[in-house]
Amino acid sequence: MTGSPGATGSAPYPVDPVEGGGPVEEPVPLPPRPRRGWAMDTTPLRNPHYRRLFWGVAATMIGQQMTLVAVPYQVYALTGSSLLVGVTSVVALVPLVVFGLLGGAIADSTDRRRLMLLTGVGSAVTSALLALQALLPGGGNLVLLWVLTAFLSGFTAVNQPTRSAVIPAIVGIDGVPAANALAMTVRQVGVIVGPLLAGLLIAVGNLPVTYAVDALGFLVAVLLLRGLPPLPPGRDAGPLQLGAAVRGVGEGFAFLRTQPVLLMTFVVDVVAMLFAWPQAVFPELAEGRYADSPNSLGWLFAGISIGALLMGLTSGWVSRVDRQGAVVLVAIVVWGVAIIGFGFASTLWVAVVCLAVAGAGDMVSAVLRSSMLQLAAPEEMRGRMQGVFLVVVAGGPRLGDLRAGAIASAAGVTTAMVSGGVVVVVAMVVVALVVPSFWAFRASRSAWDTVPAEELRPSSPAPERGEGRPTTPSS
Repeated sequence: MTGSPGATGSAPYPVDPVEGGGPVEEPVPLPPRPRRGWAMDTTPLRNPHYRRLFWGVAATMIGQQMTLVAVPYQVYALTGSSLLVGVTSVVALVPLVVFGLLGGAIADSTDRRRLMLLTGVGSAVTSALLALQALLPGGGNLVLLWVLTAFLSGFTAVNQPTRSAVIPAIVGIDGVPAANALAMTVRQVGVIVGPLLAGLLIAVGNLPVTYAVDALGFLVAVLLLRGLPPLPPGRDAGPLQLGAAVRGVGEGFAFLRTQPVLLMTFVVDVVAMLFAWPQAVFPELAEGRYADSPNSLGWLFAGISIGALLMGLTSGWVSRVDRQGAVVLVAIVVWGVAIIGFGFASTLWVAVVCLAVAGAGDMVSAVLRSSMLQLAAPEEMRGRMQGVFLVVVAGGPRLGDLRAGAIASAAGVTTAMVSGGVVVVVAMVVVALVVPSFWAFRASRSAWDTVPAEELRPSSPAPERGEGRPTTPSS
């Protein structure tokens, strides 16, 4: 099947897992609802399959974010080095890159529901092992912590692009931006609650519990995802073959080379995260500049998501943006300016406000960039495009952690943050001037039309503007 709901193609219809063998209807866009200005569009939640996906994300987010606080805290507690906190992010980056790319290719060749279930179980087991290692004498073992972090990153790298790739098939093309905004908003709730809860638990010596909550969340998500129907890719699903997955990665990059605007969605985010991701300096700030503020570690980790959540709750306008490229660049400039303010912040509340503004900008950028990828790639390519998206979105911050940790160790936190924010702002101005096609990108002229799967070979170049694309703007 192709990305458009109700499309006919060579792919089999999903089979209802409850009735056993009876085909279920292809996803049909829900009837349009009246525009509600700034209010979040909750229409996709009327789809029962999307609700399972949505609550599965919700179940995992608090625990995942607690783990993202616990790991750097544990590394800093064991070593006292912000640089090694940054190195830990690189340890997680390697499997993320490898399995993010392979996972996207696998998601384009096998049943995506089964893949989500397998990786969910693997993540639950790994999180439980993290809890056990935190109970070791001396507060844990750095090498074992790195190994388990790498495994968890690998499972996540396969799971997340698979989840993103199924969204158009579940909600239909018109529901993609709203579905992305909903999923990213519920993630931000977890990113706020998780760090605050982790900070409280760590303060009273319950580090293992933070990892255990993550394991429990993954188990809940697995139970929810079991209720989804089979979700084959845009071609016949086959058995997992590593060689075919590796070849699929190459085909994905070949496709991406034909899409310069989509390529730039990755470039601008890499710049934003590499030069202005602040997380590696949070433990140092909590122990130093903001040591007198209660739960400063939790508030710092929650700051970006506070802004992202507020933006998500008022994201009705985001799902209707047509000039997506221009808005992405403006949103990243907002991110860079806010990080400059964070670098100069002398009190915790000012730092959290700056991080919240940065998070609001990042939320807008993430929703629109994800939608651009989901709409401008055929069904057969969505897993691979989302795999690259994950590598960029999650890999950029890890490289940014290394940069920020190294510069903060050598020249101080202020220098690390302010210099990075300035680079981001200047880089976005350069992109707007040098790549005008990205600035001019419009969602109404980007979505792939209904094309039979056999006509969309992965190794073939994308259709030219107007060929296999809508000729009229979408609503």
